[in-house]
Amino acid sequence: MTYKHLKAAVFDWAGTMVDFGSSAPMGAFVDVFSEFGVPISIADARKPMGLPKLDHIRALGAMPHIADAWREAHGGAPFDEAAANEVYKLYVPRVSAVVPDYADLIPGAAETVAALRAGGLKIGSTTGYTRSVMEGVLPRAADQGYAPDNLVCADDVPEGRPTPLMMYRCFLDLCVWPAASVVKVDDTAPGITEGRAAGSWTVGVALSGNEAGLSAEEYGALRDSDRQALREKAGSVLADADYVIDTVADLMPVMDEIEQRMASGERPRIS
Repeated sequence: MTYKHLKAAVFDWAGTMVDFGSSAPMGAFVDVFSEFGVPISIADARKPMGLPKLDHIRALGAMPHIADAWREAHGGAPFDEAAANEVYKLYVPRVSAVVPDYADLIPGAAETVAALRAGGLKIGSTTGYTRSVMEGVLPRAADQGYAPDNLVCADDVPEGRPTPLMMYRCFLDLCVWPAASVVKVDDTAPGITEGRAAGSWTVGVALSGNEAGLSAEEYGALRDSDRQALREKAGSVLADADYVIDTVADLMPVMDEIEQRMASGERPRIS
């Protein structure tokens, strides 16, 4: 399809286009907190996903059981802003070292982008990672056939998700408007909120991302009933999206439907 009303698609990275299951950030969070004497679980680490990583660390430190464990490990001192920044200083190099190992494209990602470009769309991207972290991801993705037209990182704007500022930067970089001519694709609730707040269409990715938290191999081994249960669980978290799909490989029919809705005068819901 040649798109006449849609102008761009903006994709998240981990869990949406690379790193099936969004695993790279998780181990780094667990390891870094453990170095401060505070045990956290993978489930804990996944809860704030989608936020800029410093905000993610702040959210972890605000969880009552983690706050209690921090005080116990640090002589009664609270998990405050100074503590969050100390954790962040260790986290950034730690995750930077591992992300290239988790940068395999999600199956169908390159083909989907090629189809969108063939339809005349520009391809943007936003991420909760910092630009220094993404330095290890970009060449790996490009080698596999994915090189978006822009990249906006959490440290490129004064406030990241769930605000729309990274989307606004995408509009400028890509020279596209109105906001309703853009589709945001993301596997986290903050990323969906980012798109809605900007005034764009939103598509949640349920099964390749953070909410499912499975590797490609684990996903492939699921029974149909288990996959449906996981789809419903992840979909409930992404319920604010205009559409929810399993993986980016399922995006094209949704894009075509959005184009048809735009042609009939419909516009996305705005937060």
